[in-house]
Amino acid sequence: MPIHLLLKCHNVEETKTFYTEILEFKVSESAESTCTVEKEDGVIIFTEESLWSGYPKCTGTIYFFLSDVDAYYESVKDKAIVRWPLEDMPYGTKEFGVKDCNEYTLAFAQRI
Repeated sequence: MPIHLLLKCHNVEETKTFYTEILEFKVSESAESTCTVEKEDGVIIFTEESLWSGYPKCTGTIYFFLSDVDAYYESVKDKAIVRWPLEDMPYGTKEFGVKDCNEYTLAFAQRI
């Protein structure tokens, strides 16, 4: 069952640009001050609306499982802030992490 996240962003235009140009996601307009970003089966909806108080924050990591994590890493590693490089993890994934423009940590993984 796919999950869609609704997250607060600093600026929807900056978020759209980052996800399009840096992370190569499909980006589409949603409601006013909102956009939807997609990579394979993963979806995040970002909004500038004041649904929550404070700055955007997440105390976890948002994972996207990809069909070819090696190729994706090569295409974004020099454009994004890499939190950890591509590596095989002891729990059975090959993955890397990046920081997005809203300070969220995203991981891109493939089961090995």
